[in-house]
Amino acid sequence: MMKTPAPTVRVLGRGRMGTALTGALSAAGWSVEALPGRGPHVPGAAQGVSLLVLCVPDSAVAEVAAAVRPASGAALRTETGGGTGASVVAHTAGALTLEALAPHERRASLHPLVSVPAGPDGGAALRGAWMALAGDALIGSVAAALDGQAFRVADSDRVTYHAAAAVAANNLVALMGQVERLAASVGVPAEAMFELAAGALDQVRRRGAATALTGPVARGDWATVAAHLEVLPSDERAAYEALALQALRLAWPTLHAATNQGSAPPWRS
Repeated sequence: MMKTPAPTVRVLGRGRMGTALTGALSAAGWSVEALPGRGPHVPGAAQGVSLLVLCVPDSAVAEVAAAVRPASGAALRTETGGGTGASVVAHTAGALTLEALAPHERRASLHPLVSVPAGPDGGAALRGAWMALAGDALIGSVAAALDGQAFRVADSDRVTYHAAAAVAANNLVALMGQVERLAASVGVPAEAMFELAAGALDQVRRRGAATALTGPVARGDWATVAAHLEVLPSDERAAYEALALQALRLAWPTLHAATNQGSAPPWRS
């Protein structure tokens, strides 16, 4: 029995994501061509391929998609599995919906939940990664080729999904920056704090955030929270208190009966 050939792919954009996706799909046996995200080749970029992936900055996706002429043809029907034979046009932007690809009949998106490194290791980072998918079924074949852990996100939920991803990655890194600063101010190795953070995150994965929460807020020790706020530099207090309030949100169902507090943070009373 003959093996069905992998779909042909063209990637527009040679940044981290474009380079990584090209390398990962090529390693999986797909026929992939990578081209710059801008240039005279863009209008015809969807011609002769099953899938065109726009790996360009989020702000450029709609513009580039509009510049690409929609492609169709009977020769593509077998490869793509679609009823019309049109090429699928996809983007890799986490916050954008399929509306950004409006000129094209068959649309899709693939957003890997991974920090892609520059250079030759980028493709390896995509293998086995969690991936948010939307649109045409062909994009599921891309995720499968990368051994990805795929899930689908509706357009109506896209921005909320991306906000969660930003909190998980970007805001977490910003928080670790505060940890580095505070640890350095008292001569404590940051690595010791990173080990503590890694253990806490592991507990969240195992038990959920509310159950994993420990520390002064979890046990209703408002005096300690107030002491922390008193000694922290002024430019570190707002972030600490904002996160303490989020911790209180997790702990509140357990603490509510015992504390009998109003809406104000208990450490301010």
